[in-house]
Amino acid sequence: MHVKQLLSLENKIILVTGGAGRYGKPIVEGLAEAGGTVITASRNLAAGQTLTEVFREKGLDVHALQVDQAEHQSVLALKEQLKAQFGGLDVFVNNAVARPMKSYNAPLEDWIESMRINATGMFDITREMADLIAGGGGGTIINIASMMGMFGPDLSNYEGTDMGEPPPDYFFHKGGMITLTRYLARVLAAKHIRINCISPGGLLSDTPLPARFLENYNKKVPLGRMATHDDIKGLVVFLASDASVYINGENILMDGGMHA
Repeated sequence: MHVKQLLSLENKIILVTGGAGRYGKPIVEGLAEAGGTVITASRNLAAGQTLTEVFREKGLDVHALQVDQAEHQSVLALKEQLKAQFGGLDVFVNNAVARPMKSYNAPLEDWIESMRINATGMFDITREMADLIAGGGGGTIINIASMMGMFGPDLSNYEGTDMGEPPPDYFFHKGGMITLTRYLARVLAAKHIRINCISPGGLLSDTPLPARFLENYNKKVPLGRMATHDDIKGLVVFLASDASVYINGENILMDGGMHA
């Protein structure tokens, strides 16, 4: 098969949760640019619809639906809507994340809420979307984790800033997502579903970061910078396409060599 065909996502139905977020926007754009029909789903339907309008003006096939992954009935409703409106699902990008916990000393209730959404809810939507993919003959799942799920926090990045220490729940559930990827790679293989994980480092966004943090961070990266939108677009298209058909159960660290 020609390499352009291997990387093509034409005729693929793709769901991206949290598509209007920092990682979600370039992921949705890249998958649609590769020819996929991309659906972004989150609690904030208005944000998804705004994103859809921007990408549709570029000629991209992007749609917005609503889901609260912490609510099982909402997940089931999304599953049925995908089946009715698009005929099924080929690719699921598990990207949505809530950040209720703001620091190590945050109330325990914030930790509980984070686990409800980012652990229980994440597993629920993954299992239901896997069932939908299996019903169509198979496909692929891409988990968006983080280098923070692989390594402890480098607190020197925050020196000279008022950002404080990073919250522990994010490290906990991103580490769990990486291990769950390996588990599901074994369990879902019989259903012709392969699953891989991307663990990004820092990614630039429209919201500026403190100059001192950027200085502290960038000097530790051999490439001398944070990731841009294009850096994650290529990787997610690769994992969603037939170009990666023999890759299963992997976690790809995308940190510019920071941990080389």
